[in-house]
Amino acid sequence: MIHRINSIYRATEGEGIFLGMPQVFVRYQGCDVGCLNCDSKDTWSFRGGKVLTTDMVLEQCQKEGFGKSRQRVSITGGDPLDEQHQNSVLELVLELKNQGAWINIEAAGDKYNKQIFDVVDFISFDVKTPSTGVEANLNILETVIDGHFEKIQIKSVVFDKEDFNFIKGLQNKYVEQLSTRKIPWIITPVFNYGETYPMSRVEKIIEWNDFNGSSFRVISQQHKWIHGPNKKFV
Repeated sequence: MIHRINSIYRATEGEGIFLGMPQVFVRYQGCDVGCLNCDSKDTWSFRGGKVLTTDMVLEQCQKEGFGKSRQRVSITGGDPLDEQHQNSVLELVLELKNQGAWINIEAAGDKYNKQIFDVVDFISFDVKTPSTGVEANLNILETVIDGHFEKIQIKSVVFDKEDFNFIKGLQNKYVEQLSTRKIPWIITPVFNYGETYPMSRVEKIIEWNDFNGSSFRVISQQHKWIHGPNKKFV
């Protein structure tokens, strides 16, 4: 099967609960979600990237270190759950599982594919905030909480107090499901293209979280601390 790929590279996880874990990233090319504060707008076009077969993707993963000593693979984008990618992604994750991979998929929160979600080992599920300009899909959120709670983290990019209040309201709405199933909800403070490290923004978000019960985990993007917000493939 054919895959439209932006890049395949080795790096450490820069965000979320697996921060610092070495892995191979498979970044798909093409996304129609349209987040205003997206840091990977070069992956939006469905005409960019490289066209690879499944065998070619697996070969490049191996060249980047995938194997017995590095079994973790993260499928990201772009949007790997876009309808144009879903069949290819399913074939790839099945092949990777056959080779012993532990697979995380980055889900934008607006699409659901039970087959893929059942196969992968972990789902990093975005809940969009007002600053992204994208409406959160609560029906899919509820489906994922109910059907895949044992292997998800919820992540939200937060720019300001409006964003924080929005996700706090959602967390309160689903408090019973989230607490009984021990689902972590991660706040990723916005670190925009071209910015220096936004220390005051991070400090404010930590304060809001502390004042409101400390129910989120605030985790900044490690790769941006180290390399700045503009560098790719890190």
